[in-house]
Amino acid sequence: MSEKFTASRISVGNRLFPSKIIIDELGVTLKVSGLLSGNEKTIPYSRISSVDIDCPIVGFSTIIIETTGEGNIRAHGFTKNEVEKMKTLILSKI
Repeated sequence: MSEKFTASRISVGNRLFPSKIIIDELGVTLKVSGLLSGNEKTIPYSRISSVDIDCPIVGFSTIIIETTGEGNIRAHGFTKNEVEKMKTLILSKI
């Protein structure tokens, strides 16, 4: 079973093509669509070292997924409840 989260269109950087995070049995995928191209990055759970969230009092929240040697996933434009749920789902699968 997979969970899909889509960033708000009114957040910075997501107006035309909002970011999507998909959490499934294989790992975490960040999809960023574009006009002529798109970008997709999948990180297996075995490579995730930490999950951080940034929840300001006003505005949209950010999730940062750190990996062991593969960079990180940083996605902005989600509600506080969404990033907390993402963090819980990911940590339960690590």
